[in-house]
Amino acid sequence: MSVHDDLTTVQRCLDDLFRSVGRLEKQLGSGGLEMRRVRADADHLRESVALLRQAAASPAAPKRPDLVTISDAPYDPSLWVDTDDEGLGARDRRAP
Repeated sequence: MSVHDDLTTVQRCLDDLFRSVGRLEKQLGSGGLEMRRVRADADHLRESVALLRQAAASPAAPKRPDLVTISDAPYDPSLWVDTDDEGLGARDRRAP
């Protein structure tokens, strides 16, 4: 099954969900917190599926970041002059 087919199936199920929520609202009323929450969740699902549909429609794949090669050669010792060893303090002093 293709992505388009899956999204169409999800959309059809969402339409069924909205019809069912509408029927529940008629029976239970729309004033309760639970009903408002169900309606809001259904709306969020519809928005999310619309975003997925837009993302699937755009052919551009996300660009992968360029890889950076890190050499296995040792670092230049001059980089570490006048540095403190974490937890040990400076080289010319005693640790507390």
